[in-house]
Amino acid sequence: MSDTNMTSTAEPQPTTGTRRRLVFIDVLRGLALVAMALYHFVWDLEFFGYVAAGTAGTGGWKMFARLIASSFLFLAGYSLVLGQRPKIRFDAFLRRFAKIAGAAALISVATWFAFPKTFIFFGILHSIAAASLVGLLFLPLPTIVSFIAAAAAFAAPLYLRSTVFDMPALWWVGLSETIPRSNDYVPLLPWLAPFLLGLGTAKLVHDRLVAALARRPDGDGKTRLWTKALVFGGRHSLAIYLLHQPLLIGLVYLFSLISPPTLPDPKQAYRTNCVEACSRGNPAVPCDAFCGCTLDRLVQQNLFDDLNSGKINVNTDERIARIAGQCTMDVQPGD
Repeated sequence: MSDTNMTSTAEPQPTTGTRRRLVFIDVLRGLALVAMALYHFVWDLEFFGYVAAGTAGTGGWKMFARLIASSFLFLAGYSLVLGQRPKIRFDAFLRRFAKIAGAAALISVATWFAFPKTFIFFGILHSIAAASLVGLLFLPLPTIVSFIAAAAAFAAPLYLRSTVFDMPALWWVGLSETIPRSNDYVPLLPWLAPFLLGLGTAKLVHDRLVAALARRPDGDGKTRLWTKALVFGGRHSLAIYLLHQPLLIGLVYLFSLISPPTLPDPKQAYRTNCVEACSRGNPAVPCDAFCGCTLDRLVQQNLFDDLNSGKINVNTDERIARIAGQCTMDVQPGD
């Protein structure tokens, strides 16, 4: 049923005519789900070693992931307007919010056990839940206010980062100097921006869009199979979101039992992972040179094999800290 929709906040049950005219929203949600499943499949392939380490978190795939998250949040903001205008229905909103927040909590608990070092403490569902609460404040305000606030939310991490937000209790805000490690980190800032864009867009164009669609002929009533599949997915997006990744991981795991992946070169894997971590934590350092420097020193000092096997704790071993400090100074551009 439509109440399992991940990006909706209690949309009213539409009439037959309205459902036909609003099918495009379910199609867009379905397309977002397909894109998300594709990205997660690549992530799973990387996790099991079938593609190079860092593939899903760098380059075009990184941008693809951001576009997917933005689309879900945009549609969530759009749907909030559909479900809560012209009058906010708090009972329906709270039921929907409880489902999303409960699903977010389930994701956090599950990933805590599966990936304790990178568990999802504030992912896409957490962000949708938090943004929905904020969105209620913008529903009665002029549309332009939503767009201005979206621009401010997008710009905030560029100008307002502070060590004050480095404490774990404030990581959800998105203004910490150090980016925390997580398999899905979607903090309120800047990710409130696409939500408010969706909210403002719905207030600005939805009534006119529905009126324009209402003037179109019904056609022969036939719908292509792929459209039906997307609509079905869009109307059950929360359930699909919760189930698709365990299913994909299970399938890749079963395949790995039949055809195990070729183990990557550990030195190349180190460089890839090092560059990814360096880019997140200290963008001022030339990461390629820094990681090459640390790799060379680790090999020279016979530390690489122990580090790679987990015998050395990179966070506490003084030798690793000393190498990192030396390489940081070595690769800094000269005056």
